[in-house]
Amino acid sequence: QVQLVESGGGSVQAGGSLKLSCAASGRTFSYDTMGWFRQAPGKEREFVSAENWSGGRTYYADSVKGRFTISRDNAKNTVYLQMNSLKPEDTAIYYCAAATSGDYADKRSYRYWGQGTQVTVFS
Repeated sequence: QVQLVESGGGSVQAGGSLKLSCAASGRTFSYDTMGWFRQAPGKEREFVSAENWSGGRTYYADSVKGRFTISRDNAKNTVYLQMNSLKPEDTAIYYCAAATSGDYADKRSYRYWGQGTQVTVFS
């Protein structure tokens, strides 16, 4: 079992920045990919970013490429999502998730999910 706890959400003006954190505990050796997804009201949960820990590769949705950066602190079992140049359309609940294999952009690949943290960007 893996437990994931997100933090760092909040309200920010367009153009501002936020940094989300996701602290993992439990059987953290059991997964290889950490991802961030988001879900806006009335919309499907969508892929934002992921990092493959064994290969060190990072992935981003086109909508956030160049603005968001995923990173990790192995010693703290924590993954981060630095979000810059935020736009109102980035408003959503952001979830971190852990997967052992599969398509990093497909939410069905992820077995463990955090409870989510709200990000609101106002113009």
